[in-house]
Amino acid sequence: MNDEKSGVQTPCNGCAKAPKWRTDFPVEWEGDHYVSRREMVKFLTLGSALLAAANWVTAGASRVLRRGSKVERYIGSAAVLEREGSILFRYPTDQDPCIAVRTAEGKLAAYSQVCTHLSCAVIYNKKDNNLLCPCHKGMFSIDQGAPIAGPPTRPLSKVKIEQRGDKLFATELEA
Repeated sequence: MNDEKSGVQTPCNGCAKAPKWRTDFPVEWEGDHYVSRREMVKFLTLGSALLAAANWVTAGASRVLRRGSKVERYIGSAAVLEREGSILFRYPTDQDPCIAVRTAEGKLAAYSQVCTHLSCAVIYNKKDNNLLCPCHKGMFSIDQGAPIAGPPTRPLSKVKIEQRGDKLFATELEA
C-alpha cells in the first residue's frame, strides 16, 4: 500500500513482509545487466587475438630493427686474430656478443656468438675448425655459420667484417 502524500510504501495488512536479506542487499535484479556466455567468449577470443598480434608485432619489430644494421665498429687488430685464432667483440650494441675467426683458407668470418638453440655462447673449436656450442654439443660451420651437428636447426647471424690495414671493423649484421 502506498501513502499518497509521502510516496513511501507501507506494508499492507494481508501482504507478507519482505525478507531481511532483501533490505540488506537492495539490488534491483530486473535492472541488472548480465553478460551472456556468448559475449564472454567473444571478449576472451578478441582479447587473446589482440595479445597474440601484439606478440607478433614485437617479434617482427625486433627482427626489422636488427636486420641490416649499418653501424660500424672497431673490433680489434688482425695480428691478434692471427695469433689467437678468434676474437670476441660486441656488435651492433654492447649487449650483442659476436665472434670473429680466421678460416684455414685465410678468410675472415664473423658470427653472432649466441647459439640459435638455447642462446648459449658459441666458441671457436680450433681442432675441428668449427664453432662449438658447449651446452648441448651443437656445431656450426665456419664458412656459412650453418648448423652441422647437435640440436641447433638455424644458422648463426653473420657479421660482415672489413680489414683496413691491421684494423678490423664490423660493418653490418645480416639476420
